[in-house]
Amino acid sequence: MLADLERILPRVKKPARYVGGEFNSANKDLSTVDLRFALAFPDIYEVGMSHLGSRLLYGLYNSQGGVFCERVYAPWPDMEKEMRENGILLYALETHDPVNRFDIIGFSLQYELCYTNVLNMLDLAGLPIRASDRPALSPLVIAGGPCAFNPEPMADFIDLFVIGEGEEVSLELFALYRRAKKENMGKREFLREASRIGGVYVPSLYSVFYNADKTVERVEPSGGAPQTVTKRIVRELDSAYYPESFVVPSTDIVFDRAMVELFRGCIRGCRFCQAGHACRPVRAKKGETLVRQAKALVESTGYEELSLSSLSTSDYKDLKPLCDELLGYCEGKRVSLALPSLRADNFSVELMQRAQKVRKSGLTFAPEAGTQRLRDVINKNLTEKDLYDACSVAFSGGWNSVKLYFMTGLPTETLEDLEGIAELARGVVYRWRLASPNKNRGVNVTVSASFFVPKPHTPFQWVGQVPLSEIERRQQYLREKLRMKNVTFHWHDAKTGFLEAVFARGDRRLGDVIERAWRLGCVFDGWDEWFSLDRWMETFSDCGIDPDFYALRTREISEVLPWDHILSGTTKEHLKREYERAISETTTENCSLSCAGCGARRLLEGGRCDV
Repeated sequence: MLADLERILPRVKKPARYVGGEFNSANKDLSTVDLRFALAFPDIYEVGMSHLGSRLLYGLYNSQGGVFCERVYAPWPDMEKEMRENGILLYALETHDPVNRFDIIGFSLQYELCYTNVLNMLDLAGLPIRASDRPALSPLVIAGGPCAFNPEPMADFIDLFVIGEGEEVSLELFALYRRAKKENMGKREFLREASRIGGVYVPSLYSVFYNADKTVERVEPSGGAPQTVTKRIVRELDSAYYPESFVVPSTDIVFDRAMVELFRGCIRGCRFCQAGHACRPVRAKKGETLVRQAKALVESTGYEELSLSSLSTSDYKDLKPLCDELLGYCEGKRVSLALPSLRADNFSVELMQRAQKVRKSGLTFAPEAGTQRLRDVINKNLTEKDLYDACSVAFSGGWNSVKLYFMTGLPTETLEDLEGIAELARGVVYRWRLASPNKNRGVNVTVSASFFVPKPHTPFQWVGQVPLSEIERRQQYLREKLRMKNVTFHWHDAKTGFLEAVFARGDRRLGDVIERAWRLGCVFDGWDEWFSLDRWMETFSDCGIDPDFYALRTREISEVLPWDHILSGTTKEHLKREYERAISETTTENCSLSCAGCGARRLLEGGRCDV
């Protein structure tokens, strides 16, 4: 294997992606190992190595006696070509052993457009892509991550899904797998046993029945599997495992820094946001835990940037004293402190000064919508004044650059809402003129607009997406409105957003589409240079599937949704209430002010969230 790699690596871009041997990577004597786990990320090394969840699981698994977890990423097409031509199977970075020798292959599904990469990686490993064609217990193919909250489009390819947070449930699966090996348990028996573990969904044990109008009639379990699968969470984060070291990459990656996780969940309840609903309830770490973990990571990696990570960092209750304590340490190490995911409504001079004391970086705010009416529809709970005040504070402190994130195609959006985006950008530039102490440097306001995708387990899971032709018309309208001095406009390709919506709200009938698209050459669909909507539309037609049925159709509230047997903790009744409040343009207070009764706190002992 190594000789073959040495021959082909000079012919590919960024060969450092494929060699392994990085600082802090795991190394175990295989004679002491009875369970080998391939942690598979269906995107390139630079993306997968930036993912905090994968870093956490890698450390956790390798801390277990007898378990060896190795990493595997999707090879870029130039490397794939060389591997196929030279008979090199997909391999793990730590030992360079083929992945098909491992006991379990675990995929992290972060994004719907990675699905064809999962099939491609299985094929590169020399494995059948369909679970039904892999009758042996080993290798077992599992998956988790945000997309597992609607696992149905990938149900034909994955043996079991982990729903929710994987730390505890994974170790329970490992124990069952070891027992299965000792007892010579068959795969079907193992899967029946696994389905009884909380948070494990085995799609082969569920039958889906459809109505004449192609909607889902019902889902029936068999083999002792539960009617509904409730996600797993880690209830107590302070005592939970967190790595004291990260693998330090051998080439540049997307987010190359030390990261500590402040809390899980979100108090805000933005109605478009899957993470904000599916990651509830809120659980926070204590300040002393975070300081200890941060120092350990900086010491073990040598990173010059430390990021405090969460869905909404400025909502951490003790953020200011935490920053004060960390800065005393970071300044001596010349380590910068990054505070991503700050909200404009609780941005302050003190936070700004703490965040930028060592090294100044850009500021980003996400108004999401251009008018107060539409911000109320999506429950952003942010006002124009909040944004302008935050920008004025930043500009008075010497900043001259700010990024503003918006969505187009939101439910009930009108041209007036799009005009509001341009007005906000113009207003931010005006605040710079009023507040900046240094007018000679100029100002740059970057406006970025993504495309709304309705997601499962959100109040907007019933809403149809805006057709492509209309969203492209709205993007053109915005381009014209944002042609102004000091403002740069970036927009996301609506075509990828359309395909994302198809799979986000899809059912298992899409498995044939995914397989055929992959066989026609669809890989890296999240990358502009490889994505082809025409090829996908051809595939839908060949399979007799109408993608508009999934992406554009508004569901009836009473309809059985393909993911209704997967419970995220936030109840469907709560989502219905929030959907109705959105239609009436009524906001809901954040969790720190009033409990909206989402139901997620039932997953905690005592039923109290950390808000």
